[in-house]
Amino acid sequence: MHSDILKLPSSGTYLGRVWNPAFSGPSIVTVRNRRVVDLTSKDAPLSCDICEMEDPVGFIRSTVGLDLGDIDEISANPVELDKLHFLAPCDLQAVKACGVTFAGSMVERVIEEKAAGDPLRAEAIRQRVGAKIGESLMNIVPGSKKAENVKSSLIDEGLWSQYLEVGIGPDAEVFSKCQVLASVGNNANVGLHPSSKWNNPEPEIVLAVSSKGKIVGCTLGNDVNLRDVEGRSALLLSKAKDNNASSSIGPLIRLFDETFDLTSVRNAELKLKVEGEDGFILNGSSSMQEISRDPVDLVKQTIGEHHQYPDGFMLYLGTLFAPTKDRDEVGGGFTHKINDKVTISCDDIGILTNQVKYSTECQKWEFGISRLMKNLSERQLL
Repeated sequence: MHSDILKLPSSGTYLGRVWNPAFSGPSIVTVRNRRVVDLTSKDAPLSCDICEMEDPVGFIRSTVGLDLGDIDEISANPVELDKLHFLAPCDLQAVKACGVTFAGSMVERVIEEKAAGDPLRAEAIRQRVGAKIGESLMNIVPGSKKAENVKSSLIDEGLWSQYLEVGIGPDAEVFSKCQVLASVGNNANVGLHPSSKWNNPEPEIVLAVSSKGKIVGCTLGNDVNLRDVEGRSALLLSKAKDNNASSSIGPLIRLFDETFDLTSVRNAELKLKVEGEDGFILNGSSSMQEISRDPVDLVKQTIGEHHQYPDGFMLYLGTLFAPTKDRDEVGGGFTHKINDKVTISCDDIGILTNQVKYSTECQKWEFGISRLMKNLSERQLL
């Protein structure tokens, strides 16, 4: 698959990972003047090690490292074991995700549920109740008295949903997106379960959080979603969300420094483009200014006395984007086709490109924690 030029703001401080065929394993990298620099050492053999540091930016800037090559050449390499290529920038961090954090996508989740996973029924429901629900949710603070009043009125009208409960109730939806080391990176294939007939990409900001709950930076993510599976039952969330190559994260973590911070995240504008071999093009966007819950609140609901993450975690923040553009038939809405090219971009973070395949056709996930530890040990990095 052709990868777009890996645009990165020149002023940023970056942390990433590449597959390094010289060691048959991953290397920790940064980017300086469009050059990919290997920082791997005994002091920091892992991405999570740097995220746990008191001053990860200072460490990256002070470490000389080894030049691996031009970023555009490396990002264009196929995702093959004999090629230097980008991996997801996280390693031992848990991969968590928040759902229903935007009012716009919240409405679509309700429609999805009431349509029981049928895209043809969804359009009729969207026209009948979508606007009414959406109007009720405008400017609602989750967990507030106003939210409780809205809940009561929507129950009276038969429009209440479990999705609205996590959307405007006191408790956010936080779930496990995939297993440690299972996320794919830029230029990799992303996977759909072969049974799904209605699915979509979800362009999101992904926070990098330390074991102490400190947000150290962020990157981009595609929280690949099977709308028909989740629409049949929320108890099928794991099947809808966690399949081979269903979590894409990258291209690199932009660490918080004097040029980029949490305010930058709150103001981020994400763009999505889906290009099909059938000539179909879908453009979408997601504005973090419209998120219903602040990123800090979502982190606090994920980590604390109630739940620890000793190696830190990556946290998808949810998306405003919910595709309704018809692709094949009127009222049928959008769904992926195999070989769709999905591009998620943000001017302040970079660009993440993947190609859609069935999860059974994507590269098998075989490099797990035990293999990583053996690899690092053989390289005398532990």
